[in-house]
Amino acid sequence: MIFPTHWTTPRARYVFFHRDLRGVDAPLASATKDGVTLRTDLGFSVWNPDSNVSNYKLVEPNDFVIGLRSFQHGISHSTVRGIVSPAYTVLRAAQGADPCFYKHYFRSGLLVSQLANITQGIRQGQAIDIEAFKNLRVPMPPLEEQRRIADFLDAETARIDAVTDKRNAQMAALDERELAIIGRMLSGEATPTDGQATGWPWLPWVPKSWLIGPVYAYFFTELGKMLDPARTAGQTQRPYLRNANVHWYEIDTSDMATMHFEANEVRRYSVQPGDLLVCEGGAGVAEAAVWDGRIAECYFQKSLHRVRQAGNVPVEWLMLWLRYAKSCGVFDADGNIATIPHLTGEQLRQYRIPIPPDSAAITKDTLRAIDASAALRRRLGEAQKLLAERRQALITAAVTGQFDVSTASGRNVTEGVTE
Repeated sequence: MIFPTHWTTPRARYVFFHRDLRGVDAPLASATKDGVTLRTDLGFSVWNPDSNVSNYKLVEPNDFVIGLRSFQHGISHSTVRGIVSPAYTVLRAAQGADPCFYKHYFRSGLLVSQLANITQGIRQGQAIDIEAFKNLRVPMPPLEEQRRIADFLDAETARIDAVTDKRNAQMAALDERELAIIGRMLSGEATPTDGQATGWPWLPWVPKSWLIGPVYAYFFTELGKMLDPARTAGQTQRPYLRNANVHWYEIDTSDMATMHFEANEVRRYSVQPGDLLVCEGGAGVAEAAVWDGRIAECYFQKSLHRVRQAGNVPVEWLMLWLRYAKSCGVFDADGNIATIPHLTGEQLRQYRIPIPPDSAAITKDTLRAIDASAALRRRLGEAQKLLAERRQALITAAVTGQFDVSTASGRNVTEGVTE
């Protein structure tokens, strides 16, 4: 990367110094992709392996924190006073370095790519090599120029984020509309006066003419093949689906893994057009989509359930039931959001679901009603992704001196995006 000639590029060790103050009475904080946040302000619980936090490190406003995921999303800027895990590295900008400039630089595509190259360990154990980070050269414009760039990016990213928030609100409204449609389908719009009680607070009534029975009475279910160390060694490598491929109503095959399948496993672990694939665990637990057969020979791994129709009830009916049930918290891990939720094979088979006599026709009508919302949601998702990419490009260009912010505007970043 070539920076403006009047900028200097000192090593990071001369621009930031390491802070390691412990034993301070302050609230717990965490480094996230959005910055350092007090844990009480997070929308989820964070596992704390030790109730004794005397070894935790103090972080203060305008400090920076290198966390366990910094190689993916950059270094976190703090606006709060708190204490963070001793596994984190806390940095403070030296004289002549404006934290408001470097909070943007530390999220730039350039810095994130550099961090990805100085990680140690593998997979979940990856961490940034701090000594290697200290040897990285970082751009250092004159202080006044740092402040101009920071002010420019603060204003432009705030405007972009406002558009993003509007899009998120639109997507939330679409979700609410879709769930309302599915809720009417599953309840048959029954009331206490004309329906039968289910015993479920989230779906209390269904028509008296409907059946209520366990999933196993209407569908065949199977959990996929367990991964094993020899999965890449066999001669018969076959593509397989995992939970990362399955989302509500959609299966993404752009990133497929392969694994060896024995001849006697082909029938058990293959997928056919019309099979429903259901995520077994994680944040996407219960998310489901129908396989369309786009890959002639395809299999599935243990993180997924395969559901096949056993009678007259279509798998899409179960898919919509899963969608609504999850939105109502049915699959939460005993109400503890710090615990990874799972939907085991036995649990899936035993869940009781309402069954109307004309389930195929009702399912078809419901899918038609939510198709328009699903298509609009996809378009909004694509627009959000594009806006995020443009936001990142603007930040990277500004903090590397690719244009003069005193004469530029970032308004073209949202060009073509209706507010």
